[in-house]
Amino acid sequence: MLVNLNYVLDLAKKGNFAVGLFNTCSIEEARGVISAAEETNSPVIIGTAEVLLPFCPLENLIDTLIPMAKRAKVPVVVHFDHGLTYERCLQALRGGFTSIMYDCSMLSYDENINNLKEMVKIAHAFGATVEGELGHVGNVGDGAKPEDFYTKPEEAKEFVEKTGVDALAIAVGTAHGTYKTTPKLDFERIVAIREAIPNTPLVLHGGSGLSNEDFRKSIDCGIRKINIFTDLDKAAASASYQAYLNGKNALTQMMPDIVESVKQAVIKKMLIFKNQGE
Repeated sequence: MLVNLNYVLDLAKKGNFAVGLFNTCSIEEARGVISAAEETNSPVIIGTAEVLLPFCPLENLIDTLIPMAKRAKVPVVVHFDHGLTYERCLQALRGGFTSIMYDCSMLSYDENINNLKEMVKIAHAFGATVEGELGHVGNVGDGAKPEDFYTKPEEAKEFVEKTGVDALAIAVGTAHGTYKTTPKLDFERIVAIREAIPNTPLVLHGGSGLSNEDFRKSIDCGIRKINIFTDLDKAAASASYQAYLNGKNALTQMMPDIVESVKQAVIKKMLIFKNQGE
C-alpha cells in the first residue's frame, strides 16, 4: 500500500516507535526491504538519495519502487532523500514518490525557509509530504565544531511554522556513512526540540553504525524516522562476496543471497526501532 510520510509517522507517534527509511540502489535491495516489512507486518519507508542516482537513475527507481510499494501488504512510503536540486525533487514527485526531503541545510537560514516553503506547496498539491533539515548532519568543514551546526530548538519552532514541513531532520551528533569515532548524541537537545515542535515528527539521519542503546533512547526522546543506508549497502556487498567464495560466481546465483542479507539487516533494525507488527 503506497502512502505518504504523514501516514506512517502518525502510527509511529501513537505507538512510540520509529520507522526506518532504507535507501536502495537495486531491485535486490528493494526486494529485501519490502520482504522484511511484509514478514514483520511493519510500515516502512523505502527510497533513494540524490547522491545515489549515478548508481541507479531516478527513472529506473520510479519504475521499480512505485509498483512494488503499491503491491505491498503493508504501508510503504517511497521517499526521495536529500534532494539537493529543485529539478530532481520535482522529477521524483511527478514520478510518483509520495515524500521528498528537500535538503537546503547548507544554505542560509532564510534561504532554507523560503525554498522549503515553496516546495511544501508543490508537494502537498501532489498529495506528497516534505521533510526539511535544520542544522547540518555530517561533515561541517575544517576547523568547524559540529556543535555549531546542531539544531536549535527555538529556530526549529519558527522554521516549522514558516515552512509547513511535515517532518524535520535534526542535527544532534550523527553523521552520514561509516563512523570513524563513537558518536555522542545530544539527547537533551532532541527532547528540547520535540517540546518546541510537539506536532512535527523528528528525523535522525546517519543511523548506520549507532548502538542499539542510542537508537532506543533517541526514540524515547522523540525520534520517529531513522535513515539507514550504509548498513544495507554493506550487507549486500558482504552477501555477494560470501556467495562468490562459496562458488556462486554468477550474478543470478548471488541475487537470492543479496535479497536475504538485506532482508535480515532490515528486520534487525525494525526490532531495534520497535515498529514490528504495528
